[in-house]
Amino acid sequence: MEALGKRMVRVVFLHPDLGIGGAERLVVDAAVALRSRGCSVQIWTAHYDPQHCFSETLDPDLPVICVGDWLPNSIFGYFHALCAYLRMIYVALYLIFLSGLEYDVIFCDQVSACIPVLRLSRQRKKVLFYCHFPDQLLAQRHSAVKQLYRAPIDWLEERTTGMADCIVVNSRFTAGVFKRTFKSLAGIHTDILYPSLNPAAFDGELEELDGLVPENKRWLFLSINRYERKKNLPLAVQSLQALRQRLPLEQRRHIHLVMAGGYDERVAENVEHFAELKALVSSLDLEDCVTFLRSPSDRQKVSLLHHSTCVLYTPSNEHFGIVPVEAMYVRCPVIAVNSGGPLESIADRETGFLCEPTAESFAEAMEKFVKDPRLQQEMGEAGKQRVLEKFSSDAFAEQLHRYILRLTE
Repeated sequence: MEALGKRMVRVVFLHPDLGIGGAERLVVDAAVALRSRGCSVQIWTAHYDPQHCFSETLDPDLPVICVGDWLPNSIFGYFHALCAYLRMIYVALYLIFLSGLEYDVIFCDQVSACIPVLRLSRQRKKVLFYCHFPDQLLAQRHSAVKQLYRAPIDWLEERTTGMADCIVVNSRFTAGVFKRTFKSLAGIHTDILYPSLNPAAFDGELEELDGLVPENKRWLFLSINRYERKKNLPLAVQSLQALRQRLPLEQRRHIHLVMAGGYDERVAENVEHFAELKALVSSLDLEDCVTFLRSPSDRQKVSLLHHSTCVLYTPSNEHFGIVPVEAMYVRCPVIAVNSGGPLESIADRETGFLCEPTAESFAEAMEKFVKDPRLQQEMGEAGKQRVLEKFSSDAFAEQLHRYILRLTE
């Protein structure tokens, strides 16, 4: 430890696909946080597109090394998990045997299959694994063939996760799921490290919403999530429809919904679900009331949060979900499903509303903002204070840095 105190601690992040999802947001924030504590950081990944990334990764002081993108991410639209495992194993092998890079700690997340490969390194450095959620619980198993395919992958996930020197989870909810899912790891201690955000990304100059939203809208509701079916995005559209049925015609004219989310043309589900949502909006005759944005820029997202009445956060049993924290930081209340991570991030009826995952329940909460013009400001201020107290970037950076230093002792 004394030797490390005289030089910079070198941390390598391994992540399968550095796009613009919640897991990627955490990885980037973690790298920025450790860099602020004097660490040298690099992010290694199997896919990175400078045109589809978080702005921090464009900083030359936060190098991103992409290897193995020539490997397929699916085989004829199937075997996504297997391909993700193979791609991450390749990244780990490249790092160990071909890069010549020296490092002190490896931070990996999502795919644990690379951990035993990292053990092959002569450097024998420690590994911190950040568990967003057990991958096997995210997989659909509609057939006996799919169950047979997943069985060895699920076994490998549990065994390789247990090989990490330190395991961290993103919420109390995930900690409980971790122990129930990985029964052989029930005795392993898992620390909770809540995701945070980079304040600099939210405190800068705002963009105007010219052209994004019609000017005559007084109440702007915002949904931010990847275009994936598990995010239950139709709930936002159906809630808008239910709200409109509750209001007189004059107020209906001033309500608008923005559906903004990560979209990758390489991912078939993104393309298909986007089309499904457009069709739903059309079937409900809501084309004039809904705006779709695919992969908005960081500045667009921040501006939307600042100008919105509230955020509609629709996933059920979300492991944590960084969007509610980002919204509260910019004084934007949140309406979310009353399960999973939002139970820990949102204070019900103080910084937003926790609701049943039904259109009527969401619409009832949305109507409160229409009827009470003070509610947005009051909840917004409470939300800002909650983020500063529980999810500050300084607390996140300090806690993560302690884990890193502990692994170097």
